[in-house]
Amino acid sequence: MRTARIKAESAGYYHVMSRVIERKRVLGPAEKEKFRKSMRLVAEFCEVRVLTYTILSNHWHVLIHVPERREVSDEELIKKLQLLYEKPLVSEIARQLKDYRDHGDDKWAEELKARYTYRMFDLSEFMKMLKQRYTQWHNRRISRKGTLWEERFKSLLIEGSEHALSTIAAYIDLNAVRAGIVKDPKDYRYCGYSEAVAGGKEARRGLRSVMLSLGQSGRWARISSGYRKYLYVSGGAKGIDEDGRSIKAGFSRAKVEKILAEGGKLRQTELLRCRVRYFSDGVVLGSKEFVNGVFDRHRSEFGVKRETGARQMKKGDWGGLCTMRDLRLEVVSLPQRA
Repeated sequence: MRTARIKAESAGYYHVMSRVIERKRVLGPAEKEKFRKSMRLVAEFCEVRVLTYTILSNHWHVLIHVPERREVSDEELIKKLQLLYEKPLVSEIARQLKDYRDHGDDKWAEELKARYTYRMFDLSEFMKMLKQRYTQWHNRRISRKGTLWEERFKSLLIEGSEHALSTIAAYIDLNAVRAGIVKDPKDYRYCGYSEAVAGGKEARRGLRSVMLSLGQSGRWARISSGYRKYLYVSGGAKGIDEDGRSIKAGFSRAKVEKILAEGGKLRQTELLRCRVRYFSDGVVLGSKEFVNGVFDRHRSEFGVKRETGARQMKKGDWGGLCTMRDLRLEVVSLPQRA
């Protein structure tokens, strides 16, 4: 049965991901860089803010904020169109809009604008544009035809709280560490944290929002230091034990498999270095109150026998986080190299 797409009533945070068809590893350095640039352009056009992301060889993750829809002026629309369309087309649209306004034909002007503005402030339209535009470039480049992405994209509605937002951000930026590609997330070029360390303004802006949820603000040096500490405590290469001694936060495959086989729980510092299906298949993630509130608003999407929405996350200490789906098989497992 196809899971319902759950969206916020107005503004909302989402963890979205998509995989290459048949999970083929076709995204090399050039492809990843093109995807990153396309993501930035489409996000700017759609008025969607990217908080952080990771692009791997056969799939990608993005944490985004979709703001509440608002009116877009004629001038603002023309400026947005210049991001994605050829100059002659944009000039013609600008001419038509001006002509309609000059003759008092506001109805026709608004209808013309609506052909483009409906793509803004919307999760599904952002993903559709991003995937289509990248696929067109990719297929032209290698003389290929057909879809590139496996099924529809996955989305997880995230509570904009301190714990939920920062947990997802760290999980995304640690993808390359989990996959064994790098030992330090700053060394993986195609993630939000690395882009921010390298000076990317949009990447820094996104991580500022994450750290603001943790109560940290100020200059980038302070933000960067705080987020790096958070990443390492959450699952990076080093950490501090209860006695203040430096330790390695990593763990062996045998240890994790043994703990999980015995039904034991992992600490969050360990969980974020595992593949966690809750973060892609959970539909909604946040506090019990947040998940139940979303469930109440989307009650018709679920069976008549279901009374509540929140489900406790298993296999670890999640600090009270809940999801909408009660996953059972392979909730937590070690990832394959990506």
